[in-house]
Amino acid sequence: MPNARASHLSRRGVLAAGGAIGLGAALVACGGDDSSDASGKAAEKSGPWTFTDDRGTKVELKAVPKNIVAFTGTAAALHDYGVEVKGVFGPTKTKDGKADVQAGDLDVNKVKVIGNVYGEFNIEQYAALAPEVLITNMWAKDDPWYVPPQSKDKIMKVAPSVLLWAAETTMQKALERHAELAKSLGGDTTGPKAAAAKTRFEKAAARLRAAAKSKPGIKVLIGSGSAELFYISVPKTSADTLYFQELGVTFIEPKANAQGFFEELSWENADKYGADIIMLDNRSSALQPAALAAKPTWAKLPAVKANQVIPRVTEPIYSYDKCAPILEDLAQAIETAKKVA
Repeated sequence: MPNARASHLSRRGVLAAGGAIGLGAALVACGGDDSSDASGKAAEKSGPWTFTDDRGTKVELKAVPKNIVAFTGTAAALHDYGVEVKGVFGPTKTKDGKADVQAGDLDVNKVKVIGNVYGEFNIEQYAALAPEVLITNMWAKDDPWYVPPQSKDKIMKVAPSVLLWAAETTMQKALERHAELAKSLGGDTTGPKAAAAKTRFEKAAARLRAAAKSKPGIKVLIGSGSAELFYISVPKTSADTLYFQELGVTFIEPKANAQGFFEELSWENADKYGADIIMLDNRSSALQPAALAAKPTWAKLPAVKANQVIPRVTEPIYSYDKCAPILEDLAQAIETAKKVA
């Protein structure tokens, strides 16, 4: 992907890059039973498998797929239900070989990584895995996340695909759909571990709702930093922040560009909006607080001066286990926040 201004990039490219152009980073389930073993690992299931994804596409196979290739974050969600994949594509390993934040609890040394950055997808390695199904997210209708547009047609012919919304839905619905998919694949969605995670999520949602109600004047900004630009996201365009909004959180509403996901601000204009809390893109493709400290306008932002900046899990792993802490952290930030803008 070219090192160009974000406004000239495709919507999917900028989303994948996390806005970090200057870093070069822009480069209903049915059939089967609920059974799972006591360890929470996927149980062996026999018989035909069907699943209708968020495109409305019904995938039908003679047996439950075992050779699964998935976007890293989706694979991490399935892993939390005991469903393992053979290969992944998307941010999986950092430069030092450790697990990327989007890999969750995946053992990144045991899965075949066929693409680690945006635009990278080794078709030969993918085909060699003999995939029975490819699973990923959608941020735009019928657009498989992290599948390179230039090779999309070739990739999508190798195996059937399942796409689940990461936009145009809420976190709650995304969680339900990922759980449905995991269950269809033999995952444990009702055992003690899964049940405890769901209960924790529900309690966290109630806490966040109460926090937002108790601090109606607190305004939250959703930001992502690159070397040249500060991106302010529109809350309704992502499943997580739309859900937070439904729970009562007050977000800054930027003037979105034509693509509708965010507004790009030069660092000279980064103080356009006054915010009490900043949720900052935590992906490895985006600049983190230590790197942003060198930018004078960042350091002068009220939320930064008040130490009211929290990580934003921009691409959540849609399992209850991984989403509950996100709600808890935002609730705590609002509960303890001072009005500074």
